[in-house]
Amino acid sequence: MPDLEIRPARQEDDAALARLDRDTWSPLHAVTPSAPSPDEPFFSDRTGPADHLVAVRAGEVVGYVRLGFPTPLPTNAHVRQIQGLAVAESARGTGAGRALVRAAVEEAGRRGARRLTLRVLAHNAPARALYASEGFTVEGVQPQEFFVGGEYVDDVFMGRFL
Repeated sequence: MPDLEIRPARQEDDAALARLDRDTWSPLHAVTPSAPSPDEPFFSDRTGPADHLVAVRAGEVVGYVRLGFPTPLPTNAHVRQIQGLAVAESARGTGAGRALVRAAVEEAGRRGARRLTLRVLAHNAPARALYASEGFTVEGVQPQEFFVGGEYVDDVFMGRFL
């Protein structure tokens, strides 16, 4: 996608990212019971701009990926985890999600990671296919870990070495 820019998030992206989170909320990928409220900020004391890369097209934020640590333990500080990925409906099928995953892989490596992991709901076939096509493999499954949209859903752990 030639007109797509991937860049670090900035504090001024908060409102656009909060709107994107609300607009893209779905039981296909969310483990929260409902979309965030309209007055809820995107950034918090737990995750801020430094934890996010954003996809921008024509001056509009159309996606993000959140990178974090899977645990606070120093013994696995060499691992980073994708802890959120969202792409606006208008940008789906354009390569924005793939560009964000690739940017997350590169950024994790720049930050000294040896591995990158993620968790994805088993019924989210499009996301699982994207991750697999970018070198992530299934490393484990927690059966019926979540009750989402009226059904029990497996939590799939995926990872790859950098």
